[in-house]
Amino acid sequence: MPSSRHARLFSSLPRWELSLGDEAFPAPLRDLEGRVSTIRGIGSTQALEGPCISIVGSRKATPYGLACARMAGRVAAECGITVVSGGAVGCDYEASRAALDAGGKTVIIPGCGADLLYPSSSDDIFCDAVERGGAVVSIERWGAPPTRWTFVRRNDVIAALSRSVLVCEAGRPSGTFGTATTAAELGRCVYAVPGSIFSPLSRGANWLIESGASVVADAEALESLVSLDYGRPRLVSPAPPQQRGTLLDALVASPMPPDDIAALLGLDMPTTLVTLAEHEAAGLVERLRDGRFAPTKAALLGQNG
Repeated sequence: MPSSRHARLFSSLPRWELSLGDEAFPAPLRDLEGRVSTIRGIGSTQALEGPCISIVGSRKATPYGLACARMAGRVAAECGITVVSGGAVGCDYEASRAALDAGGKTVIIPGCGADLLYPSSSDDIFCDAVERGGAVVSIERWGAPPTRWTFVRRNDVIAALSRSVLVCEAGRPSGTFGTATTAAELGRCVYAVPGSIFSPLSRGANWLIESGASVVADAEALESLVSLDYGRPRLVSPAPPQQRGTLLDALVASPMPPDDIAALLGLDMPTTLVTLAEHEAAGLVERLRDGRFAPTKAALLGQNG
């Protein structure tokens, strides 16, 4: 459930509606050719005027996908670009949260009415988005509950609103993959972060790259794409990369179970388990639901120590 503070704040904010014939109706959404006739929102309508970049990814993202989304949200904010996301758990949340933490703006497009805090775990970014000059926007009626089809429709809006769409991590098929496909059909730029060929959650992004999407191999690559496509230089210098060590370098390439890690490092199993426990206690690795170990989001972003 949303926190009482966020729920009270959100319910008290003024609402607005824009129809297709209104001058302030976002021009990019006209490309959806009749699929959107009215948008409803809370916050600043000026946030919809751009420049915007849509950052999307899996809701069940790996630490790698989450770290990529956070990196992308921060870089976009530092370039003065508004981050558009669905506001859901996973990559969407991380991208919007990172943009806000970097002093930027975000527009959230949920798969329900714009007046609902859904999912409740994202209520902080819904409220912060509005308070900091962004908006929460929906093409659904006020109070409309989330359904499978409302998410499909909102993905079209995410694809259309921005000049480019960045896919941080996506399976195939998936809602994220569909968003990128719609963006390409609308003539938007599509960026994608490459992932392990062994990860199901990287199949969609890797396929997009194979099909011509621009590769985002690191923060500097995203900065270059933004500079080229938006004419926006990044306002801060990137931090120097940190050395991670053999174990973390291996796990970045692909999460592994303990026996594979032992074989890679040439250690016996007791020593391997102690090493993993030490890294876990330091916040450098975490155990995934399938028993494999992966670097944490903080380790990938170089925020430890």
